Amino acid sequence: MMSQRSKRELAETIQGRYLKASKKDKTKILDEFVSATGYHRKYAIHLLKHGLRRRHRKKVGRKKKYTGEVVKVLERIWEICGRICSRRLHPFLPEIVEVLERHRELKLSQETKALLLSMSRSTIDRCLQKARYGKRKVLSTTKPGTLLKKSIPVRTWHDWDDTQPGFMEMDLVVHRGNTVEGQYLFTLTSVDIATGWTECFVLPTKHKLRSLKLLERCGSDCPFPCWELIQIMAQS
Repeated sequence: MMSQRSKRELAETIQGRYLKASKKDKTKILDEFVSATGYHRKYAIHLLKHGLRRRHRKKVGRKKKYTGEVVKVLERIWEICGRICSRRLHPFLPEIVEVLERHRELKLSQETKALLLSMSRSTIDRCLQKARYGKRKVLSTTKPGTLLKKSIPVRTWHDWDDTQPGFMEMDLVVHRGNTVEGQYLFTLTSVDIATGWTECFVLPTKHKLRSLKLLERCGSDCPFPCWELIQIMAQS
C-alpha cells in the first residue's frame, strides 16, 4: 500500500512522460499508474494532466504591524539621536518627532505618525535590530574582563539622579576607522551628569599611567569638585 507522499512523487515523476506520450502509450502509463496507486481512473487522468494542487497554508500568528515606512522613519530618528538605546529614545520620541516636524526634517502621514508614537521599547528594539546589527561587524579594541567587575560599582543611565555637580560619566573612544591595526588615537570624554560640563582629552595609547594623569587633569580642570572622580583616584 503506497503512502500519499509516494503517490504524489509517482505522479510528478511520470506526468511529463504521460503528456508527451502517444494515445496508445498514455493508456499503458495510465493503467500502470491506476494499478499502483488505486486511484479512480478519471481522477488519475485529471492528476496526470493538470498536476497536484498546492495548498497555501496561512502563516500562524499576527500580521506584522510595524513595517516599511514607519521602520525607515524610526531608523532615521535613531541615527539623528546618536543611536541611543530604546530606554532613552522611547520617553522622548513624541517630543523628537514634534521638533523634527517643526523644522521640516520629517514629513509624516497621520498613519505613520500614529504607528511610530504607539511603539513600545521592545518594539523599537525589534524594528532597529536589522539597522543595529545587520550592516557590518564592529571592530573593538576592548576585551571584556571579570577581574574588577564585582569590585567596581557601575551605574547605568537611569541610576544618575544626582543634582549635585561633580558626578562624572566617562567614556574612552578609539579613532581607528575600519581597522584595528597600527597606531591610532583615543579620546577620553568626561561629562558631568548634573550640569553637562564636558571635558575631552587625547590619548596616544591606553597606557594606565597616561590614563591616570588625564584623570588627575580632569579633576583639576573642572570648576567644581569631582566627587566620583576623587573616589576613583583614591582607589587607584
